[in-house]
Amino acid sequence: MKTLKDVRVGQTAKVVKLNGEGPVKRRIMDMGITKGVSVYVRKVAPLGDPVEVTVRGYELSVRKADAEMIAVE
Repeated sequence: MKTLKDVRVGQTAKVVKLNGEGPVKRRIMDMGITKGVSVYVRKVAPLGDPVEVTVRGYELSVRKADAEMIAVE
């Protein structure tokens, strides 16, 4: 399954599932990344960490480890 980490710069993806446990999953959801929301990938840092995205009209930086937990289509 494709994750947010696999989405290229300039592409938009729809969140289908959040993998992960307890506090980590809760933190991702608190940032506004929930099932069904569209995520636009703005920029990826030179070493791939973090990934800058736009979610619900605001900009957010997500660690690569967290991006791997977000399944998208």
